[in-house]
Amino acid sequence: MSAPNFRTLDLNLLRVFDQVMSERNLTRAARNLNMTQPAVSNALNRLRDALGDRLVVRSGYGVEPTPRALALWPVISDSLRQLEAVILPGEFNPAEATQSFTLAMADATAAELMPGLVKVLQRDAPGVSIRCVPLTTRDPRRLLDEAQIDLALGYFPAVIADLTAQAQAGGLAAFDHQRLYDGRYVCVMRKGHPLATGTLTLKKYCAAQHLLVSFSGRPFGFTDEALAALGQQRRIVLTVNQFFTAGLVVTTSDLLTVLPAHFISTTGRASELAQRELPFAVPAVHVDALWHRRQGVRSDHAWLRAAVTSAAAAAFAQGHRQEHAQ
Repeated sequence: MSAPNFRTLDLNLLRVFDQVMSERNLTRAARNLNMTQPAVSNALNRLRDALGDRLVVRSGYGVEPTPRALALWPVISDSLRQLEAVILPGEFNPAEATQSFTLAMADATAAELMPGLVKVLQRDAPGVSIRCVPLTTRDPRRLLDEAQIDLALGYFPAVIADLTAQAQAGGLAAFDHQRLYDGRYVCVMRKGHPLATGTLTLKKYCAAQHLLVSFSGRPFGFTDEALAALGQQRRIVLTVNQFFTAGLVVTTSDLLTVLPAHFISTTGRASELAQRELPFAVPAVHVDALWHRRQGVRSDHAWLRAAVTSAAAAAFAQGHRQEHAQ
């Protein structure tokens, strides 16, 4: 097969490829492009012929990319976004937009932000859609770099520290971030738990049985790191990947867990839960928005970040009031 000829390549095929890679589904890609699915399939076939690679293969209800496609996509996606920003600067109109954005976050963050974000969509951008996917890592930079997500929302202490160090060294990091709100972690248990009253000492805390919330499934969290620094450890009986699950389990058991204080009111079980200050120091909760810098030049992404910031401010203000009302 002859080498691809860039001069004769239809660049519209790259837009189709970008959407297929983003959605991993031909039907959704066709909807986003206002094309029929057969037209998308035909465009993919033309690009396959031009590049000499299958690009994607069917898998379940969607498609999976080939290694060549995974290597090409970040460059193609980045180039398309930069061209869009240069050719159509400031053209994003939320009232008429039909974009779809993908956000990664934990269930606790989604519970706090989504109600406010939906209000923004209904009021200002009725044609825009949001897809929320689970956050399974404390370092989502690969997901952002591969354009699997548009925005990551959560607690990323190591990532923020790395980006700060790069900035202080005079480097230009590939990612940017914005603080959404701060909070604190507390020990949570069922009301009526033996440790719900009296002094919660470090010894009593370590002697109890615990539930760990771990997005990645790793059976060791920041609480355990803080205890290890003190020469202590706790017994983890159960590890789950959702804050909501943790809140439910501790209401019906004698397990202790650690949750963000402002999240407790969103569990729907605040009346069944007791919260105590932890008997040792742990890092504060910093919830940040993290994105790739190539997204920063896009007017639609700037609007998305502003909408998320607005929803976060409203959610944190409400959670703060409810926390102090308890």
